[in-house]
Formats: sequence, structure tokens, C-alpha cells
Amino acid sequence: RTHTKTMSPFKIFFFTTLLVAAFSVSAADFNTDVNVAWGNGRGKILNNGQLLTLSLDKSSGSGFQSKTEYLFGKIDMQIKLVPGNSAGTVTTFYLKSEGSTWDEIDFEFLGNMSGDPYTLHTNVYTQGKGDKEQQFQLWCDPTANFHTYSILWNPQRIILTVDDTPIREFKNYESLGVLFPKNKPMRMYASLWNADDWATRGGLVKTDWSKAPFMASYRNIKID
Repeated sequence: RTHTKTMSPFKIFFFTTLLVAAFSVSAADFNTDVNVAWGNGRGKILNNGQLLTLSLDKSSGSGFQSKTEYLFGKIDMQIKLVPGNSAGTVTTFYLKSEGSTWDEIDFEFLGNMSGDPYTLHTNVYTQGKGDKEQQFQLWCDPTANFHTYSILWNPQRIILTVDDTPIREFKNYESLGVLFPKNKPMRMYASLWNADDWATRGGLVKTDWSKAPFMASYRNIKID
């Protein structure tokens, strides 16, 4: 008598999940995943796609964006921020949909004078409406080394993490009338630009262009 060994539904689900995960996680290669969108040569993909640098001078900043839009997922990015006197500059990593009533999930790093801490500014937009800002002071020097910043986005919640430490959770409270971004696919963006009208101490400290060009570095992009 032949005995046929069948796999339980749980094991089928488990191995299917592993397969999906294996084929849905993008390798860390900027050439494959992104386009330098603006900056007239100030954004550069280096080291065979393993490193991307953005620069800012008095004429222009620079930025890049993912080639694909995503509806839910997790994106990790390692970033090393502008060192020294970065007052007036803003370095970003965020998700955003198209259109006039867009959805958006933000990491914005507000520059500082030498020795002052960077401010991490976060926000969530739904249907073009934000007003959900929260700001944080990082416990590390984000200019000395690369640190990992992650956006986890699913229909239930958004979780923002720094080096795998959650700093903000934005739950879906649509049942209470709070808007939540869950219907529009979003593209990943990153940029370095001048915002000295508001970035540092509410615009009191202006960009010192004698320190230009300013540079931020990105590596180890992971899109799941």
C-alpha cells in the first residue's frame, strides 16, 4: 500500500510566502530601481549601482525617484546626511502618489549649524491633506555614518523606523473619520534641496553658500 504524504495548509502558506518574499524583494542596485530625476548632473549613481549621491549648490539641488509605483510594502534606505554646517538644507526620503489630491509619507531631515542636532520631520498626507507632522531628535550623528531609515506601509498602519527602532506609528482610524492612505500607489522619492525660508529654526538661519556644494549619500536600497 502506497502512503502519500501531503503538506498541511499551514506549510503550503508558509512556503508560498517564502517564495513570494524571495521574488518580491528588490536587490540593492540603484541602476535597476531608480532614475535620477532632476539636478542636471548633481545626482550620481556610483560603484556599479551601490551608491547614489545628491548635491546642492546655489543654482540647484537634485533628486531621484523609483522607476515603479507600489501599493503597500516596505522600503529601507541607508542615508548619510550632509555634514558640518547644513543649515537651510533639507534631505528627504519619502513616498508620494500622483495628482492634486496626493498621498504621501515623509522622512525630511532639516539641516543645522555645526554641532546642533538634525531634526527629523515626519508627515502623512492623504488626499492632499497633511497636518500630521511629528518631529524627532535622533540619538546618533546621522552625518558620521550611514543609518537605515524604513517606511512600512500596509492597509492597517504606517511604521517609520530608524535602524530598526520604530519612532512613529500611524494607524488606520478610518472608522473614526481619520483619512488613511490606502487606495493610491506611491512612488519612492529622495532629494536634497534648499529650504532656508523654514528649515532651520523656522528660517532664522540661512544657508551658508560658502560651504557648498552640500552632499548626501544613499546606499543599500531595499524594496519589498
